Amino acid sequence: MSSESMNYDVVIVGGGPAGLSAAIRLKQLNADITVCLLEKGSEIGAHILSGNVFEPRALNELLPNWKDLGAPLSTPVKADRFYFLSKTKKYRLPTPPQMHNQGNYIISLGALCRWLAEQATNLGVEIYPGFPAAVLLKDDSGTVIGVRTGDMGVDKEGKPTELYQPGMEIFAKQVILAEGCRGSLSEQVIKDYQLRDPENPQTYGIGFKEVWQIDPEKHQEGLTEHGIGWPLDQATYGGSFIYHAENHQVFVGYVIGLDYQNPYMSPFEEFQRFKTHPKIRTLFEGGKRIAYGARALNEGGWQAIPKLTFPGGALVGCSAGFVNVPKIKGSHTAMKSGMLAAEGVIEFFKNGHNPYNELLESSWVAEELKAVRNIRPGFRHGLIPGLINAAFETYISRGKSPWTLKNHKDNKSLRLAAAATKIDYPKADGKLTFDRLSSVYLCNTSHDENQPVHLKLRQPEMAIAHNYQLYDSPEQRYCPAGVYEIVKTGPEPYLQINSANCIHCKTCDIKDPLQNIQWVPPEGGSGPNYGAM
Repeated sequence: MSSESMNYDVVIVGGGPAGLSAAIRLKQLNADITVCLLEKGSEIGAHILSGNVFEPRALNELLPNWKDLGAPLSTPVKADRFYFLSKTKKYRLPTPPQMHNQGNYIISLGALCRWLAEQATNLGVEIYPGFPAAVLLKDDSGTVIGVRTGDMGVDKEGKPTELYQPGMEIFAKQVILAEGCRGSLSEQVIKDYQLRDPENPQTYGIGFKEVWQIDPEKHQEGLTEHGIGWPLDQATYGGSFIYHAENHQVFVGYVIGLDYQNPYMSPFEEFQRFKTHPKIRTLFEGGKRIAYGARALNEGGWQAIPKLTFPGGALVGCSAGFVNVPKIKGSHTAMKSGMLAAEGVIEFFKNGHNPYNELLESSWVAEELKAVRNIRPGFRHGLIPGLINAAFETYISRGKSPWTLKNHKDNKSLRLAAAATKIDYPKADGKLTFDRLSSVYLCNTSHDENQPVHLKLRQPEMAIAHNYQLYDSPEQRYCPAGVYEIVKTGPEPYLQINSANCIHCKTCDIKDPLQNIQWVPPEGGSGPNYGAM
């Protein structure tokens, strides 16, 4: 069977806030252009995971009448609190100015994306969930001219089954990549067209989130709390969030920088341990966990953002890295980047030049991110130096330091197992703390067992010869879904990849010491279905 093809003016890869904002803005600027949006999840919002305290600045610009249109922003933030945790105590600190959330909302970003998709569809955007863009299409000059979606109905050996359907070739005059953090095609174009400064690689964290239904008497709708300190040691960057949403629900989560050093650390277990703190656990006792998820997020800041245009297209949102780490927000900047990319595309159609890079450079996104560019890198030397640097950047230089701190690759940070301390994590109790498999169950993850494994080892032998021998296979611990397992039943240990468990967090693609694990899109519609996360 040969591939079918379709032609559009613009194809957008990814149905998150950046891609949907780009689609809406394109149709606002020119109702006659044809726009197609591809989403690898089974539906819009299926793969969306975020805290999320939402700043509506970009939404106000994109759809000023969003309240009349019924946008799902119904829980305004009423109070902010910031804490330092010791092992048994909780100390309230002044809330950093970046974490002041007056005028912001506690939301489900998945619900917002579904609503944005409705607005885009009403404007004439064609949206196709369940179709991952697997391959870039290029002409003889190297210009991107479209994408090819993944084949369907292929077995583990890569052979067509009776359900086989070849991928579709979708051609476009401009391709906007809005895949989210560590997007496959986005990373390819960054490499192919040398878009990023090699001196400032993108850096990442892994973020966890659970949704709890708690005792109404303990609920304080509109309260946001952030914390640092225990259970992490002072060399590891990270912190917690607790957001009191509507309907007596609480969003609790933890973010840990993927530049952590101890190969025995399990970010998942650190998150579970956080909930056992005597000043935290009382909030959840008697409640019920109803959702779980995990996702890598960008932490590299302004200096890690690549050139945003390439021959034939542009990068937007977390594909480029527009996260304000001290503010713990990226949705508003992602949306604005999508809007500016749309404006650049319209100019390209008029005169052949896409001014997206210049538009972004002169926008409030650049102003906001430049001002905090040195805060996250300062924590590379530990918690106390990081806090001192953050205070200097915030209150003294006010983001105008004449220097820019450099980033370092996360996969280079691990100490050898022989030089590290093993961590004994307590067994999950099934009430407050949980194991990975029961957590993955709540992700509603679905992968056809017969499809090809989408987690590829570039050099399979190095899983044991390098990772196991030198680092005791840290992939067993940094994966939040139990995908990687060292099996020792035979004469030699081997790495077993339980790809059906994968929740598409991309951590393995980032943290593997040799960058030996490559995450590629599985069959369309596979992966988690987060619903209202």
